[in-house]
Amino acid sequence: MTAHVDVADDGPIRLVRMNRPDKKNALTLPMYAAMAEAIEQAKGIRCILIAGSPGAFSAGNDLQDFLKAGQTGEGLGTEILRFLYALVRSELPIVAAVDGLAVGIGTTMLLHCDHVVASDTSRFSTPFVQLGLVPEAASSLVVPRLMGHRNAFSLLIMGRAMDAKTAREAGLVNAVVAASEVETHAMQAAREIAALPPEAVAASRRLMRGAPEELVSRIDEEAALFKLRLKSPEARAAFESFLQRKR
Repeated sequence: MTAHVDVADDGPIRLVRMNRPDKKNALTLPMYAAMAEAIEQAKGIRCILIAGSPGAFSAGNDLQDFLKAGQTGEGLGTEILRFLYALVRSELPIVAAVDGLAVGIGTTMLLHCDHVVASDTSRFSTPFVQLGLVPEAASSLVVPRLMGHRNAFSLLIMGRAMDAKTAREAGLVNAVVAASEVETHAMQAAREIAALPPEAVAASRRLMRGAPEELVSRIDEEAALFKLRLKSPEARAAFESFLQRKR
């Protein structure tokens, strides 16, 4: 694992916590690999719970990694793709506990979770296009199906943030609670799921989600475009502008 991802099993529940609070849980390549492994190797587990830190579920991908990927031509990289594949191919239900920022992959990973609890101060955004990039994690497929083309365009293309109430109305979030209660409610949901007959849960979930290969195919299509966009003048200019604003 990595120092920035904590994995702990509590009976039938596996808690996977992003733990890089000083960077608002911006995900690095080792963090993606550790989270993928935690999902792939969840043996004897009935439900996975993904959480972040107070005030920051995840600020998205570490931009320095994206800059390096643009220079090397690597694109999203094997670690990120492994994590995305693990999410869409998981045979186990996944619950998410979201408090605060959920940016980029911090939002799009939720599309592959089965139950999402968010704090009333959470904000969801996908600023891919503002950075000269394209959506990832099959979000270009799932989000329009979930919330319709116009709402999807606002989120994915215009990059407009959604508050927790709007995210719930759009179907991204199941429950909105106070920040202090997020993990308690998420764990309660995970335990409720874990208490159900596991084979019936798995079979019903497969029927609802369908074959994962459609999502995998869209992930690959997005990744190919993402790789091209990382090398584009638009993306380089957008990244430079963003990093200058942070200085």
